[in-house]
Amino acid sequence: MAPGRRPQRLKELLRVKLPFVALAGLLALAACASPRPTPSADNKIHDMELQPVGFARLPGWQADNLAEALPAFRASCGRIKGDAVAWRPACAAARQTPDGDEAAARRFFEANFQPYAMTDNGNTTGLFTGYYEPEVAGSRTRAPGYDTPLYAKPPGVGTMPDRAAIDRGALAGRRLERFWLADPVDAFFLEIQGSGRVRLPDGSIARVTYAGQNGRGYVPIGRVLIDRGELTREETSLQTIRAWLVAHPAQAREVMEKNPSYVFFREMAPISNDLGPPGAIEVALTPGRSIAVDRSFITLGTPVWIDTTNAINGLAIQRLMVAQDTGGAIKGPVRADLFIGWGPEAAELAGRMKQPGTQFLLLPRGARPPSTS
Repeated sequence: MAPGRRPQRLKELLRVKLPFVALAGLLALAACASPRPTPSADNKIHDMELQPVGFARLPGWQADNLAEALPAFRASCGRIKGDAVAWRPACAAARQTPDGDEAAARRFFEANFQPYAMTDNGNTTGLFTGYYEPEVAGSRTRAPGYDTPLYAKPPGVGTMPDRAAIDRGALAGRRLERFWLADPVDAFFLEIQGSGRVRLPDGSIARVTYAGQNGRGYVPIGRVLIDRGELTREETSLQTIRAWLVAHPAQAREVMEKNPSYVFFREMAPISNDLGPPGAIEVALTPGRSIAVDRSFITLGTPVWIDTTNAINGLAIQRLMVAQDTGGAIKGPVRADLFIGWGPEAAELAGRMKQPGTQFLLLPRGARPPSTS
């Protein structure tokens, strides 16, 4: 991608111009759908409740450019799992709706979907974070200055060596090294994001994406640094964590190894650098329109209305997004990770996002909400 160029959608997300809307006190809801509480890897019990509401209850609905969300939904249509019959009319109508026509897109969503306000154990407010596609320096072969391996997933299933064992060579000699990176901190943060761009010594770009995980539980090292008194909870972000690791090279490896989870990668087939990486639904992510969710509660491909704030300027982020990805730290129904895009500005916003917010599911009209009797 040419220097300084980035998608219009990313510019709009980074420079939100909607008025600020307070999030506290929104929607005290009674449940009409209540699945069995689900144990989660974050050691909490999550209990989703859904309440049908009108589009007028979605904060900022009239201000969003819904034509930008339509292609993301349409791309997901053929991959939506579950009640395919319920989704079929909406997907057929999406194919007939012209691109770039805001009025037509608005008619499409309002005619084909029913919004549902969401709660988790009665709470309307959840956590909204951000992720991006990082770019790291690397080589296809080990060479001076390129010493950190990026591994493919080993064959077999089940629990594998933890991060510390892998760092000590547990996978060495098995021809699993796909790239060698210049910086172990870059490799660690690439795992957190789940996909990225490897800039090779000749200037070309290789794209890598998630291929699996070693079966170990994820431990956020930000929490480790807080517990040690190195960072306060208020100041902790991807930026401050990275800065601490860079400033303490003698301790960095030991701290990173407190997270036993390890992510493996595969190289993607060549795609345009103007496209995002594929999400869990296996379509390219759209900056500012794709989110990662907990698929235990939200079917991938579902449109989701987001009401949160920009962590940098405090302005409202109120827009229609599409659930197209998942993440190990994304647990619970009122929880989303916003795909910001790529480049320095995307990295800055994604690293600082840990905002409260609310969200609403848009389900096809006539579809049965999850676990409704």
